[in-house]
Amino acid sequence: MLSLKKITLLLFLLGLKIAVFSQCAMCRATIESDLAAGGTAAKGINGGIIYLMFVPYILLALVGYFIFRHYQKNKTKAS
Repeated sequence: MLSLKKITLLLFLLGLKIAVFSQCAMCRATIESDLAAGGTAAKGINGGIIYLMFVPYILLALVGYFIFRHYQKNKTKAS
């Protein structure tokens, strides 16, 4: 039988998921109404999304570069 803690955790996580979806709809409605009124908030939001999207890719590329460089140094030392 499920314990009270597991049931409580499950209900909490389900409630959290519902709250996240509602915030997304609220943001979208605000951005759409601002854009219809001629505002520029949508451009700022899109710029922020692109900034947040590229940071992990840049970090991953740097890690890949340093790993590649490390293997190249070890390869030349072994030769």
